[in-house]
Amino acid sequence: MYIYVSCNCIATLRAFDSHSPLILTVPKCLFKPKMRIPRRPVTFYISHITPKFLFVPVFSFHFGAFWSRTSDHFLHKRSRIVSGGDNQFHSSYTMDGTMVTDKTSQFRHTVCKDGAQDACIWSSPEGGHTIEIGKQIFCNRSLNMKNIVAVGFDMDYTLAQYKPETFESLAYVGTIKKLVHDLGYPSELLEWSFDWKYMVRGLVLDKKRGNILKMDRHKYVKVAYHGFREMSKEDKVGTYGHTLTRDAFDEPDYALIDTLFSLAEAYLFAQLVDFKDNNPGKIREGTDYPSMYKDVRAAVDLCHRDGTLKQMVARDPKRYINEDTAIVPMLKMLKASGRATFLVTNSLWDYTNVVMNFLCGTRAPDGSSPCNVDWLQYFNVVITGSAKPSFFHEDNRANLFEVDVESGMLRNTDNGNPMPQVGSISPRLPLKGMDTSCKVFQGGSVGHLHKLLSIASSSQVLYVGDHIYGDILRSKKVLGWRTMLVVPELEKEVQLLCELRNTRKQLQLLRNESDQIEDKIHHLKWSLKFDGDNVGEIEKQRLSSKINDLESQREQVRLQHQQAQRECHQKFHKVWGQLMKTGYQNSRFAHQVERFACLYTGQVSNLSLYSPDKYYRPSEDFMPHEFDILALFQ
Repeated sequence: MYIYVSCNCIATLRAFDSHSPLILTVPKCLFKPKMRIPRRPVTFYISHITPKFLFVPVFSFHFGAFWSRTSDHFLHKRSRIVSGGDNQFHSSYTMDGTMVTDKTSQFRHTVCKDGAQDACIWSSPEGGHTIEIGKQIFCNRSLNMKNIVAVGFDMDYTLAQYKPETFESLAYVGTIKKLVHDLGYPSELLEWSFDWKYMVRGLVLDKKRGNILKMDRHKYVKVAYHGFREMSKEDKVGTYGHTLTRDAFDEPDYALIDTLFSLAEAYLFAQLVDFKDNNPGKIREGTDYPSMYKDVRAAVDLCHRDGTLKQMVARDPKRYINEDTAIVPMLKMLKASGRATFLVTNSLWDYTNVVMNFLCGTRAPDGSSPCNVDWLQYFNVVITGSAKPSFFHEDNRANLFEVDVESGMLRNTDNGNPMPQVGSISPRLPLKGMDTSCKVFQGGSVGHLHKLLSIASSSQVLYVGDHIYGDILRSKKVLGWRTMLVVPELEKEVQLLCELRNTRKQLQLLRNESDQIEDKIHHLKWSLKFDGDNVGEIEKQRLSSKINDLESQREQVRLQHQQAQRECHQKFHKVWGQLMKTGYQNSRFAHQVERFACLYTGQVSNLSLYSPDKYYRPSEDFMPHEFDILALFQ
């Protein structure tokens, strides 16, 4: 037996017996990327079992690995195990005292054939292999799925991922028309266009000043625009840095862009700010920035109330919603594991049925989806018109109505139980042939939901949503539900992080170099200041010249670092940079994700790639003083 390991090569282990060769190809990291590789040896225990003998080699070795101070995860490639005949592998891996058994390591997913997104779920024959990093579920707080008895979902931008190039453009055009025709704005607005890639989540609108801000987790403004004009560092510091009290950046003076639904209105607000600044007198007198934002919100609400958006989506769901063929297998797997599934959405029944029928309904041979309610078989309870986030308050006294799925009419209930109709001595019975395994309601509160699902403890519920405030914060903070946030932007972001890992390492080296030069400058200056009387004139000139050279060198390094950082920033987004970072700090959005989401991932169907009994464990937290001591990033 032999083993060869290097930083850039895979390791190959061979064991031979009289029957057949055993080949195991081990990539640079066989572990999930959330784990850190310690500097001391990693011990593998691999047993090769055949019907005729037991052979258990034990060996240990060091992994060579690339680490970046600015990255929290080890970047790895997919692993493959090749075996011959009927041989089977049972493996366990010990890392820094933590045992990762085959029970947890088997929950990996392989890429489906031809790269297509088909139903390759964990329980399928093709499941159980490495999950590519863009599809993984990341963990902030330990969550043992064995303790979860009910899994719930939001619909819009969670189960239903809208196409921003069509859906958000539709919302933008509808809002413009309302502003012009209903709220008296100039007709020039009808000629405007929408760049759906410009705005990102996590921004903050300063309604009083007409500014769009991106800040770090400490609420320091790092990127700021007035309309579409970038604010200078002096303007930024003068507006948000020189105050006696720290601004909370909350309502009513600020608006938080923490949902994908808000991107179109944020873009329109920036356009109106520029239009007002460059065209005085064209917007009616007395309309200031806060008034314009209020009008934009009113126009958006009008679009939703009159059904303009939903009618267009209902006519052609495929144009506005991404298909995800893994949703149905995921729901089936969760139900087969003995868990209840539920849907809580603010959309009313008619629109919910259209969208869910498109996502989960049966398909005709021509690819169309005839409208029916077959999708209800995948849920135990569906609550529409929930009015989140108020739905999550247990003192909410909203009435719960049962929805007649055929007519859409509402019927009174007694906390979810059927009530006899007037003139009848018994509750109305469902029509013959109707599936009664799922009940559909409108309104109500979380108390009704707990009763309908027989939930004994809030911690037994996992809720999956896309809205930090409406879905995640309230359900986590008020109820103690376990939460998973869907961040569609994440898949692209982690792939870029992999591609730019060398750039990010170079940035850190430049930063360290700048610090070292600055320390030298300070040391020389202090030497001249306090020991100047004991230093001759020639020595003073020499030290002054050296200081000048170092300052010139520092400026070169600073410009080099600034340029490299800007290029890295623009790789993620030309204006706002990385979603989860602002400079070297976590962004405000990332901070909220870390605080309120137990899990987060790129799309809801990634749940299907893991065992329904998976124990999600977070990576170890590190403080700045630990990095160099543990030498994890050298």
